[in-house]
Amino acid sequence: MERLTRRAAAASLLLTLLLGMLYYITQSIRVESLEEVTKIPADGRSDTHSRVSDVRLTSPDHLQYKQPSVVHGRTDVVSVTPWLAPVVWEGTFNPVLIDSIYKPQNVSVAVTVFAVGKYIMFLKSFLETMEQYFFVGFNVHVYVFTDQPKDVPEVRVAAGRQLTVRLVPSSKRWQEISARRMELIQVLIEETLHHHDYIFCLDVDALFHGRWGAESLGGLVAVLHPGYYKDGRSRLPFERRPQSRAYMAPEDGDFYYCGGAFGGSLQEVHLLTKTCRYNFEADAREGIEAAWQEESHLNRYMWIHKPSKVLSPEYLWQDFARRNPEIRIIRFSGIVKNYADIRPNV
Repeated sequence: MERLTRRAAAASLLLTLLLGMLYYITQSIRVESLEEVTKIPADGRSDTHSRVSDVRLTSPDHLQYKQPSVVHGRTDVVSVTPWLAPVVWEGTFNPVLIDSIYKPQNVSVAVTVFAVGKYIMFLKSFLETMEQYFFVGFNVHVYVFTDQPKDVPEVRVAAGRQLTVRLVPSSKRWQEISARRMELIQVLIEETLHHHDYIFCLDVDALFHGRWGAESLGGLVAVLHPGYYKDGRSRLPFERRPQSRAYMAPEDGDFYYCGGAFGGSLQEVHLLTKTCRYNFEADAREGIEAAWQEESHLNRYMWIHKPSKVLSPEYLWQDFARRNPEIRIIRFSGIVKNYADIRPNV
């Protein structure tokens, strides 16, 4: 009996070791595939465009503004992450000084927005409020992805700003529309955006209410989700199934970021979208769809590749939410809507 017990224990140990080796090999293959997607050549250039060089922070010597303080400022919020990326809140930057630095650089900003199906109804107000508040005085090129190009409204735009419509197919599932955004943005960057410096990818069912400007520029820019920015890891809606490439373990995650607003330099956003697309499609081949489609994959990506700038929930609030005391201004906010009326499936 003792001999049988020993043999059973040895067999169990051997099986455990084999399973461990199999898991390690599987994860190694997955990591190697991801590294192939995100590989950056030694010269620092991607296969589509150059890395945006850091802007020289030069301000006109005649510019007058209040002297900054290193001991007085906002104490109700954190304005820097543990990896030393700025967290942008009202009261943490001087807009006049920021504009005086970036406008002479002739910065060009691309914007993608998806108005598919009934979401076309939100496009006019999105574009009109964008003209009022988004990078005013800068070169801005908006790319509207829609299945209804004839219904794109005519909106008067200022000098240096333009709009291009790109046709996309309709879909019977809103999850499909959401998931394909990464692919379409990736292709847009590869085929069209060589002359732009930065890109922001924004939801159409939202309005601008306040300044969104050069203070938001950075290599990889994330926006804190307004519904979860105060919550601990256990309450964040990451993808929790280990089978998915968007998987986040219980001890993983810094913050929960919006899928409805993100951006950065062309190269960084290209790497983000290319990786998220690759992982989403690899999941799909195995019959898996992450809990929040591209938002789940975006959060996984930004857990590994930390954003160089984090925007506060001012940059994507929710109209139905109570305005918390630390939210001194709402810059961009999702409007109240009945999803049953606008989504092809709920």
